[in-house]
Amino acid sequence: MATISDVSRIAGVSKATVSRVINGTGPVKQSTRNLVESVMKDLKYKPSSVAQALATRSGNSIGLVLSDFTGSYFGILLKQASVSSEKMGKQLLIADGHNLAEQELAAVHSLVEKRCDVIVLYSRMLTSEQVIALNRSIDIPLINVGRQLPPEAGYSIAFDQQHAISMAVEHLVEQGHQRLLYLGPEATTPTSTSRKDGFYRTAEKYPELIGNIAHQPCAFGFIEGYEATQELIAKGLDCSAIVAGADDIAIGCIKALTEHGIAVPQQISVIGIDNDPCSPFITPSLTTVDIPIQSMMERAMEVAQSLAESQTSPASEVIQGQLIIRHSTQSIA
Repeated sequence: MATISDVSRIAGVSKATVSRVINGTGPVKQSTRNLVESVMKDLKYKPSSVAQALATRSGNSIGLVLSDFTGSYFGILLKQASVSSEKMGKQLLIADGHNLAEQELAAVHSLVEKRCDVIVLYSRMLTSEQVIALNRSIDIPLINVGRQLPPEAGYSIAFDQQHAISMAVEHLVEQGHQRLLYLGPEATTPTSTSRKDGFYRTAEKYPELIGNIAHQPCAFGFIEGYEATQELIAKGLDCSAIVAGADDIAIGCIKALTEHGIAVPQQISVIGIDNDPCSPFITPSLTTVDIPIQSMMERAMEVAQSLAESQTSPASEVIQGQLIIRHSTQSIA
């Protein structure tokens, strides 16, 4: 395998000159540049990305911090980020925040040290104030995915969580349901807060729902949805429809209801949020609100490329979802 010393020897120039040609970090005569590039091509020499990073203080990379790697949601984010970074010709460096604010901050700073050109952050645990402080403390552009944040936090592309839950509630009301239950997490993260608040705020618009709504706490997850519904049934199920805080909760819920002989949607309707890839394939197929996470990440990576090229950051964006009606909800006769 050819080395920079081989290129230097054959071209008859110093290694420093070869390095300047590779990294574009200093003046080199065009004739010398052409010679060095010709020799590199003949030798099939590929510069070390580490050496380039040290010379240019850039790793030619995009950093991605996810709060967690669990579930299809984050799998879709990762896949799109990988596809987009490959198209850019940049490396994708990934760090896990372990669903802890301190770890999310540590993950960002680890990527700063690797001299990523841009860092894309999907944070569940950091407050708006923490993200703003983080953005001010680093010299690398920060892109926030999944959160509506002030401009001081950097560019953000977010999903309108409250609009999504509002569509779910309104769909059930239109079907004649007047006793609704929200099966989802307590308000501990931006997403869980928006979805729970959105449920109650939407319900307040309908007089027929006053005094007829309830909340059964349930963390995100299939098992969590299953176990929370088991507990709900044991206490006495007093609703005609369930709004699940996520599709995985809804799928666990439907399994528990079915095992107890409670027919969905004939006896109780269930609706979710996310449009998980498995949602059309359960029985009954799940009515849900689609979150365009793939296109959100694709757009975030487009902005990352612009910022890596020192272009001006665009205004932050908010995307709304789409109601997907399947077979887990129906009108009350």
